Amino acid sequence: MGTSRMFRIFVVLGSAFMILLIIIYWDDVGASHFYLHTPVSPGPKVPHPPPQKRPQTSRAPSFLSDIDAFVNQFLEPGTGEPTDTAPLLTVNFPFLFLMEQQEQRRRLLQDMCANDSVVFPSKNRSFDDIPNKELDHLIVDDRHGIIYCYVPKVACSNWKRIMIVLSESLLQEGVPQRDPLAIPRDLVHNTSMHFTFNKFWKRYGKFARHLMKVKLKKYTKFLFVRDPFVRLISAYRNKFELPNEDFYRRFAQVMLRRYANQPTPPASVDEAFSVGIHPSFSHFIQYLLDPQTEKDMPFNEHWRQVYRLCHPCQIQYDFVGHLETAEEDAEHLLRLLRVDNVVEFPTSSRNLTASSWESDWFSTVPVEARRELYKLYEPDFRLFGYERPDSLLNE
Repeated sequence: MGTSRMFRIFVVLGSAFMILLIIIYWDDVGASHFYLHTPVSPGPKVPHPPPQKRPQTSRAPSFLSDIDAFVNQFLEPGTGEPTDTAPLLTVNFPFLFLMEQQEQRRRLLQDMCANDSVVFPSKNRSFDDIPNKELDHLIVDDRHGIIYCYVPKVACSNWKRIMIVLSESLLQEGVPQRDPLAIPRDLVHNTSMHFTFNKFWKRYGKFARHLMKVKLKKYTKFLFVRDPFVRLISAYRNKFELPNEDFYRRFAQVMLRRYANQPTPPASVDEAFSVGIHPSFSHFIQYLLDPQTEKDMPFNEHWRQVYRLCHPCQIQYDFVGHLETAEEDAEHLLRLLRVDNVVEFPTSSRNLTASSWESDWFSTVPVEARRELYKLYEPDFRLFGYERPDSLLNE
């Protein structure tokens, strides 16, 4: 009996020591990067419906509940004799892996920003030096202490939907909308639905920059990225392979005149598509590489480099998601933000442009032009951990 009692005491002490180590690991690696914030400028108090319980089979068990279950083994009465059917501690290894993955992505950003071999315009400027108009992609949610930098062609429509739900912007319209996919598309990209850093000047005047810095320090900041070349393919497919009057007039007509021997391209996109005229992907790449393009105007946001949209060397992002791992990254992020009981990331409209298609798309682009294009987007490749596409550049 004495031996059995001593054995149980050693097991309990050893287990307590292990739990302490796990908690210390949790504090050092994970929780220090994410905060619970008091809203700076909260909106009206609106009662929320109670969160609905979700089936346990659809999501991995929480990390802390695993520890609770382990401790409860020693609090419940029993015979004291070990059995083969006793519940064991289940460590949430996928969660720990995702935490370490985020640590690696953040560390890579810091290293690349400090690395002199990675050179790009505006890399070494301070946050105060960023013009106000270049901060328009930073969407702020004061209710939950979140800042999202949206990158077009990287699931930004769905993340904008989530930001609308979280900020309860639609309540101003009298619509208590909590389903992201039910938000009309015209509202998703409506600037009135989002409070961006660019709007701080109108609200706070000379105090705007100071408040921006406070929120950047206190709030959880995230962005999503994707392979830069695949993003360009996606932008071309969406804006030039489909009839889009605005992009046809602003960009396609220019490409047709400059590179497709069309001195007088059709007046409208419908007329152009009816006779099968639209810029090729090769024309699009020529347009990006043409020095005259940025002399006329800055790159459109759909193909502007991420480092120019989100300023990753001036803003320390807490979470860097990749479109290639969108589902698990989104679930992980919403859980860390503690809003996974409020909203879910929509998965019904994933962009289907795949990296395996790159060789097909670039087959009509000369190798030298591919190399110039890589130089143009090299900072995005290196900042966010995407491999150099040697198969495209070394042919």
